[in-house]
Amino acid sequence: MKPILMACLTLLWAGSSFASCETQHYQAFDFWLGQWRVETASGKLAGHNRIEKTLNGCVVTEHYTTAKGYEGNSLNIYDRQTGQWHQTWMDNSGLLLQLDGGMVDNAMVLQGQGKNAQGEPVTHRITWTPNPNGTVRQHWESSTDSGVTWQTLFDGTYYRDASD
Repeated sequence: MKPILMACLTLLWAGSSFASCETQHYQAFDFWLGQWRVETASGKLAGHNRIEKTLNGCVVTEHYTTAKGYEGNSLNIYDRQTGQWHQTWMDNSGLLLQLDGGMVDNAMVLQGQGKNAQGEPVTHRITWTPNPNGTVRQHWESSTDSGVTWQTLFDGTYYRDASD
């Protein structure tokens, strides 16, 4: 970056007041925060997930790992300009998902467009539902017919790790 531009940006940031991310909109996904053991619907270990807030509580970050070496990260933020939550997911297989949405009937529902291995359009929808016992259900579905029918890609439950 050119020195003059960097100096201007530094002055701009130094004089800025940062947005408060302590409103209910920014806290809507807080039920997902923590250290988790993730199990499939059949009770098998799927992986481990660490969800935490960063950047003054404005961003929810996710780091998912499995015993087989699969890893993924997501950045999640409430976009006050659109009034929606946004997630950008990326993993070590090269998958990129960009999802938008918000709370629907006490669950976080995010949806976005992608392509399958053949390059055809796919709609992804992921729903996180907090359960009364403190667990969280994650249900990931996809549709190749614009949402007329859905196929489950993952259905799992998050259990708090003993260290959390």
